[in-house]
Amino acid sequence: MTRRDVVLGSLLVLGLAVVVPATALANPPDPLPSWNDTPLKRALIEFVEKVTREGGTDFVPVEDRIACFDNDGTLWAEKPLYFELIFALHRVHELLERNPDLRQREPFRFILANQKDHPVKAGEKAFDEMSGAGHAGLTTEEFAALVENWLKSARHPRFDRPYTDLVYQPMLELLAYLRANGFKTFVVSGGGIEFMRVWTRKAYGIPPWQIVGTSNRIKYELKDGNPVLVRLPQINFIDDGPGKPVGIEMYIGKRPIMAFGNSDGDYEMLRYTMAGKGPRFGMIVHHTDPVREWAYDRDSNVGRLVRGLDDAGKYGWWIMDMKNDWKVVFPFENDAPKLQPKNPQPIE
Repeated sequence: MTRRDVVLGSLLVLGLAVVVPATALANPPDPLPSWNDTPLKRALIEFVEKVTREGGTDFVPVEDRIACFDNDGTLWAEKPLYFELIFALHRVHELLERNPDLRQREPFRFILANQKDHPVKAGEKAFDEMSGAGHAGLTTEEFAALVENWLKSARHPRFDRPYTDLVYQPMLELLAYLRANGFKTFVVSGGGIEFMRVWTRKAYGIPPWQIVGTSNRIKYELKDGNPVLVRLPQINFIDDGPGKPVGIEMYIGKRPIMAFGNSDGDYEMLRYTMAGKGPRFGMIVHHTDPVREWAYDRDSNVGRLVRGLDDAGKYGWWIMDMKNDWKVVFPFENDAPKLQPKNPQPIE
């Protein structure tokens, strides 16, 4: 409750008349100030208004207001490489300093030889092996501490800022707007679930229990007499592509009514969302701004977007044009509104 609300409430209790200027009623605050006034912005607001209008034909109960967001390239940047991959490479270098013999083993040899270009071309299996080797044997608390410490010290090579500064201001506003209207917001990402859980609450206002992601196998054991959970090198679940609808069912248990992505890894999540009954909204973040961010899609080493571009019209997805739809990209830009993510809704 704001100070103004308290004052107005006190006046009402005292029986005093409160005159609200007509302009304040006619011009409510813009919920998405970093979005340009384009058809997409208007469509977002109109969708939220219609699904929250009680008695309306498109009204959606609060318990069904589920919105799912990809992370890399949708809520924060993903160039020059996925930030989690940069973290994994950092961890591997630490291991190689202690055990140089690993340099001659695959996938380390291949990835180290190509890290200045596109280490993702080593393939998903190689990355999973590298990440697993770097983090196997750690307890969940030890792994979280590694991520947190890395985020405090690591700097993005282009912007010279912490990676958590590379979140998208317009998407922060959208998350806050949806939560203010009874939505629960979930991250559904191909990234590691434990990697994201460390920082998403502070960055997005999304708590750990509303994160769906790729996971390693974990086992329970006693360490120095204390029960702990230990990471294993094997992958448990890959939350990407067709895995995303599966992850939504496993971790959320309801089909979302809104879905946001940026790459072909989000294709199945968008299709699954839009195929449900009732009002639906799907959007692709299209990276079209080489000055403020990057411009890429079909031939990108990360965030490749082909099917999404080709089929968006067929399935009714909006394509968000970063250059034209967003006034600002990052919160640190001079004209970005000062907005902190609102606290998430409590567990029900």
